[in-house]
Amino acid sequence: MSSSLIRATKVIRRDALSGEIVDRIVLDHGDRHRRRMAMRGVGGLSFLLDLPAPTVLDDGDALVLQDGRLVWVEAAPERLLEIRAADDLALKRLIWHIGNRHIPAEIGADAVHIAYDHVLAEMVRGLGGTAEPVERPFRPEGGAYAGEAAGHHHGHGHAHEHDHAHDHPHPHSHGTVSG
Repeated sequence: MSSSLIRATKVIRRDALSGEIVDRIVLDHGDRHRRRMAMRGVGGLSFLLDLPAPTVLDDGDALVLQDGRLVWVEAAPERLLEIRAADDLALKRLIWHIGNRHIPAEIGADAVHIAYDHVLAEMVRGLGGTAEPVERPFRPEGGAYAGEAAGHHHGHGHAHEHDHAHDHPHPHSHGTVSG
């Protein structure tokens, strides 16, 4: 990474946005969880994302360049599964099964969105739900540990594989899909 690149050192959240937007960056869910990374905007502006800590960038936020100009953050469309069920109770059960897999999920009033995975689609269908592929931005829940790099690590002091049963609660995402 070249030290001659202008740096983006702060984030302005979409609800507080004001200033001159000079470019935009289109990032998928994984690339919206960063601290330091060389980037190139859609309009060609090259810059170094250089935040003090790993930060979750939301659709509509802006990165503040050293000279005060802004780069708009846009969530890129991604291949997802849109999961639905016949009623609220059935959807809650599907959400429980998805959560038990420790994968990021975007929970809406009548649907859940997860990263596309044919194995999970079959699991959902086997449990009586629908799982249809869609292309749209992914905005998963931040979880109980959202102050950390949302889904990249957590601070309760254990690490182990997640393809076995275990009896302690995990109200957060590990950012992995187990098959």
